[in-house]
Amino acid sequence: MIVTNCNMRILLLTPPMTQLNTPYPATAYLTGFLRQEGYECAQADPAIELVLRLLSRSGLERIAKRLDHSAKRPAYGFFLENQRRYFETIEPAIRFLQGKDPALALRIVSREFLPEGPRFAAVEQVEAATGEEGLSWAFGALGVQDRAKYLSSLMIDDLADVIRLGIDSRFELSRYGEKLAASAPSFDPIAEALEAKPTLVDEILDEITDELIARHRPTILGLTAPFPGNVYGAFRIARRAREKSPSTKILLGGGYVNTELRELQEPRVFDFFDFVMLDDGERPFLSVLQYLDGKGSEADFLRTYVRENGKVVLKSNSKIHDIPHKNVGTPTYDGLPLGSYLSIFEMLNPMHRIWSDGRWNKLTLAHGCYWKKCSFCDVTLDYIGRYDPASADLLVDQIEKIVAETGQSGFHFVDEAAPPALLKAMAERLIERGISITWWGNIRFEKSFTPALTRLLARSGCVAVSGGLEVASDRLLKLMQKGVTVEQVARVTRAFTDAGIMVHAYLMYGFPTQTEQETVDALERVRQLFAAGCIQSAYWHRFSVTAHSPIGKDPAKFGIKLLPEPKVTFARNDLAFEDPTPCDHEAMGAGLRKSLYNFMHGLGLEDDVRVWFNLGVPKAKVSKKLIAQALSSE
Repeated sequence: MIVTNCNMRILLLTPPMTQLNTPYPATAYLTGFLRQEGYECAQADPAIELVLRLLSRSGLERIAKRLDHSAKRPAYGFFLENQRRYFETIEPAIRFLQGKDPALALRIVSREFLPEGPRFAAVEQVEAATGEEGLSWAFGALGVQDRAKYLSSLMIDDLADVIRLGIDSRFELSRYGEKLAASAPSFDPIAEALEAKPTLVDEILDEITDELIARHRPTILGLTAPFPGNVYGAFRIARRAREKSPSTKILLGGGYVNTELRELQEPRVFDFFDFVMLDDGERPFLSVLQYLDGKGSEADFLRTYVRENGKVVLKSNSKIHDIPHKNVGTPTYDGLPLGSYLSIFEMLNPMHRIWSDGRWNKLTLAHGCYWKKCSFCDVTLDYIGRYDPASADLLVDQIEKIVAETGQSGFHFVDEAAPPALLKAMAERLIERGISITWWGNIRFEKSFTPALTRLLARSGCVAVSGGLEVASDRLLKLMQKGVTVEQVARVTRAFTDAGIMVHAYLMYGFPTQTEQETVDALERVRQLFAAGCIQSAYWHRFSVTAHSPIGKDPAKFGIKLLPEPKVTFARNDLAFEDPTPCDHEAMGAGLRKSLYNFMHGLGLEDDVRVWFNLGVPKAKVSKKLIAQALSSE
């Protein structure tokens, strides 16, 4: 690499918390781009470092000392009673989950090695539901490694509960301080948390920040906040970095910023950050670097907030354009501790298993969404609205480079919806060039995915796809402009299943004007899809209105009314609304979730769907042969 500016040392960080099994890709993308442009750029992951320090012998000893031993709290009473066993087993269990000590599985599955706290009740619940020994039912006669991974993950969950209930109520394994930032109209809660007495989690994060600043001595520090659960960590790291290195310029970007801070007016944010950037970071970051290097001016900024005279100002030159997707370079994971991530297996959900278990290289086939019509989606924002695909040859070249760098051949394509034509071309190139990878990603269940195409994708390494069936109602699918029908989804998903590709369906309830009858009918269609072997995994999401979706922009068109909002100076995304349609969606949610848990394990597939609800609901009006007829008429 040729470095054009040795005086600029850039450090990119992902704050706590994201996935434990693989790095979040934002810093990998941006590091690859900035090195391509000739900048000295390093990256680190304080999120995984924080977890590993907490879940170590020394970390648990510090936790035990901080807990209130006089309080008889069942939440962490088991931990205190068994702390010595936890001290002795935590580091071996972590090594096992990192894939460094597979032989330990035999001791773990004996059920005598790990301390089994409250979370292990899940095993007994499975036994009660099935009448079988829980882990044998879930994993069969074999699968020692999987059993051990599941048991170890339950122990990690127990310890996370101890930390959350006894040390820091904001802590979770995949998010930190999320409630402080999610659609937070005021910055006050975050400011108050930062000024409060630090928790042990805060102290360890401060220690990690001190070490990173001392090691890298950055002149530029960039933080990405992809989710609300990263925001508090980002501000805490920025504050500590400001104390330790006042001359360092600090930048903030990421998915949370792109969606929730588009109306930012809070000047206190700039006590922590010098620049806050929206949407794709390559060009805005590059413009700021050129300005700091004396080779550009603020007039060349793109979608960048600064503070001027005590007020927040957005600087964006309409003549400056984003870097084309084909020119952003290849992501690099250099500098990230790839051997330190944990394969977590805590839910018996096939797609959750793929998501959280194993190390995946993340790659984007195309910027934005080629469909960009769904009324519930943020189609007005750049990350969805600007569609810009790469070529198949470029993608396969990038895949080869990443495999050579990481030694890992697993890929998660993180597109909003991977384009069928581009997937076909990429699959053909992979096969032609003899490149063996394992991959999965998100798609739309559209008719372009024929049996022939799904078989081609399987030959190229595809093992799973996820896509939105949403409300499973043709009336509502048309209202949300999803562009699919239930029958079409049945045929497409069955084609993937027949090709040996696992299918996960995103499901939604509580959509505007959705009735109780439509919700019951939706569950009946989902039941039939499971029974017919079309889908193997699914998850119900409660609908919410977002500020940048067509529904948020024109709620009356969808039969709802937005409720008055408080004054917004910080974050704005989820919008409260009133739907005059009489339906208790909250009450129905428990039954919907319970049904899926059973369907995924082959249980209750012949039952009337009303059995899953604790309240009286109408009988489904859907034909019992709807999906079977859709498949036979293909």
